[in-house]
Amino acid sequence: MLTEAVVKEAEAEAQVWREQMKMDARRVKQRVSAGFKMRGLILRPESSRLLLRVLESVTEADLEEVLERILDAVEKQPLGSSMVELSVVEAAVQDCSQACDETIDNVFNIIGAFDVPRFIFSTERKKFVPISMTNHPVPKLCGQSRDKAELFRERYTILQQRTHRHELFTPPVIGSAPDEGRNKFQLKTVEALLGSTAKVGEVIVLGMITQLKEGKFYLEDPSGAVQLNMSKAQFHSGLYTESCFVLAEGWYEDSVFHVNAFGFPPTEPSSFTRAYYGNINFFGGPSSTAVKASAKLKQLEEENEDAMFVIVSDVWLDRVEVLEKIQTMFSGYSAMPPTCFIFCGNFSSAPYGRHQLRTLKESFKALADLICEYPSIHNSSRFVFVPGPEDPGPGTVLPRPPLAEHITEEFRQRVPFSVFTTNPCRIQYCSQEMVVIREDLVNKMCRNCVRLPSSNLDIPSHFVKTILSQGHVTPLPLYVCPVHWPYDYALRVYPVPDVIVFADKYDPFNVCNTDCLCINPGSFPRSGFSFKVYYPSNRTVEDSKLQGL
Repeated sequence: MLTEAVVKEAEAEAQVWREQMKMDARRVKQRVSAGFKMRGLILRPESSRLLLRVLESVTEADLEEVLERILDAVEKQPLGSSMVELSVVEAAVQDCSQACDETIDNVFNIIGAFDVPRFIFSTERKKFVPISMTNHPVPKLCGQSRDKAELFRERYTILQQRTHRHELFTPPVIGSAPDEGRNKFQLKTVEALLGSTAKVGEVIVLGMITQLKEGKFYLEDPSGAVQLNMSKAQFHSGLYTESCFVLAEGWYEDSVFHVNAFGFPPTEPSSFTRAYYGNINFFGGPSSTAVKASAKLKQLEEENEDAMFVIVSDVWLDRVEVLEKIQTMFSGYSAMPPTCFIFCGNFSSAPYGRHQLRTLKESFKALADLICEYPSIHNSSRFVFVPGPEDPGPGTVLPRPPLAEHITEEFRQRVPFSVFTTNPCRIQYCSQEMVVIREDLVNKMCRNCVRLPSSNLDIPSHFVKTILSQGHVTPLPLYVCPVHWPYDYALRVYPVPDVIVFADKYDPFNVCNTDCLCINPGSFPRSGFSFKVYYPSNRTVEDSKLQGL
């Protein structure tokens, strides 16, 4: 009888355990189904069964993170419809399992502009999707007219979704007290103004400043263009140029928009952006998800306190005094070699000419000789070379390809840890994202301002605010700063990176805005041999200068 009672008790416990397991499996299935539905996807039954088998060993605490990674991996694949096939889920699971083992390979990566992944904001799905999931053609260097129109449309759409999400522009919650929504603003379109026959007062419009007729400025968005009267307009901080997107506040009457004030679209830190869009790797590189999400890389970054990046611009290798100063720099750093030297062009003091190619090859040979004199630097440091606007290459259109291989071949053989990359380029170090661009942007933006800031002439702060507000490194008219239309997305700085290096001939500066550190090392020869040193472990910048003999 006792044995029978024990058996019955064991069977009852087993039944409870089985019921509990069924409940857990049912809960996991519901969460998986809900996760896919949130992204507009439906799982086939066999796909759902595979996912449940994969997730049954995952703890409750890790379930959400693992599911997010699988969803991101699914969306990166070319999906023919919203129905997710078994092969797609199998590939996503395999991709995620490999991603767990690839952390160590993702410590340091250089991403050229033509390798940056392209994401399109889908207004229907309210999310960014890879270009493979859209009807957009694969980008080609020589674009078509639709690429030029798409360029501005995409810039507008990104800023529009960011602005709508800002607390000042989100509609008040239904049922909230009247006072809670009193500071909310509503964005209007140009079409809404043009369609009105009566006076419209106190409106805010997001649009691009453009000059469609000589001396007459217009505000343009995808729905149309309206003439501006800016005679009494106040300009908030920033550099307002043509092709900049602005928030214009004012009133509309007789086909003219009378502007009271101009402001830029609000910025948002990358942590805010990623809270909405998950761990999508907007930045590029080998990682299947954003490196920001990697705790291992974050820990590695904080532990490596000796890591440093030496940033030098206008490295005129044909000047004896420049090579002497670089030798002094190498001598000082030989005891503790930097992680990376970022050398930006121009690499010749004279503009491109018929003798420059031969001179440039000889200059790089001289630099290789210098590096080889210091074995610790030669064996430990990486060298990244970003071409300047006057270096030999196919014109001044951005993004600009690397220096030609026949110029750099001998140097690369002698200095194996060297990379000749595009302008601009991206550098990923552990969990940090860095954008480097070599272009004289500050002067160009000041020269093309609709109106220069009248007070507080802290130009670097105005400049940085403009760049981050526009989410783009060259928010200038295309005739001032030409861009390859199909590759305009490679010049975005959205989500905001950790560091942007503006290698500009303007005076050196460090400005922090929206959790982004913006650095300008200045022109090495023109600024008395000044350069910058960046320490990733504590995210600080050191101003450095080589004193004269």
